[in-house]
Order: sequence, then structure tokens, then C-alpha cells
Amino acid sequence: MTALTSLFLAQEAAPAGGGIFGNPLIFPILMLVMMYFIIVRPQRKKQQEQEALQKSASTGDRVITIGGAHGVITSVREKTVMVRIADNVKVEFDKSAIATVLKDTAPAGAPTTDTSK
Repeated sequence: MTALTSLFLAQEAAPAGGGIFGNPLIFPILMLVMMYFIIVRPQRKKQQEQEALQKSASTGDRVITIGGAHGVITSVREKTVMVRIADNVKVEFDKSAIATVLKDTAPAGAPTTDTSK
């Protein structure tokens, strides 16, 4: 068998490559699309919800900071909030330190339970 014959046979044995799955780039592209919908999109949505929560914090809301401090917001500034964590103890936190805002669902005038004892 000569070199020319083996080259001809090698070209015949190669797959035709027709169809959408014949392109070798389709699987990496599909993987990137799947990673976007599984990882990036939910993370971005969660971040937007957290930013909206921090912007909606107002005076009188009970909050929990990312450090675990529980308190009540006494004043709100552009980038910071003043949080009362105990009697006569106020601490200034950055708004990004707010992890959770606890909205009171009890009607006005209802007794609240004090867990700081």
C-alpha cells in the first residue's frame, strides 16, 4: 500500500460530521449555558434581593447583622444604620452588614417577648 492510497483511505474513514452534534464546539457552549442558568443567574437574583432588603430597612425595624448581632434600627443614613443592641448601647453598622430584617407581624399595642434577659 502506498502513501497516497493510505491517505485516500484515511480521508474516507473520517466521519461526515453532519448535523448539530457533529460540531465539536456545541458541547462546551451547552455547558456554559447550563452553568449560567444553574450557578450565575440564581446567585445574581439572590444578591439583588439582599440589596433590596438592605435598602428597605427603616427606623424601628428589628435586624440581624451578618455578625449575628440582634437589634433595632434607630436611624438610617445613606450608607450606614444605627442599631440599638441593648439599653443605652447603639452601634453603627454599614447597610451591607444587615443580613435579615425582621418585620413585626404582631398588631400594634400587642405585648412583645423580650429575649435579652
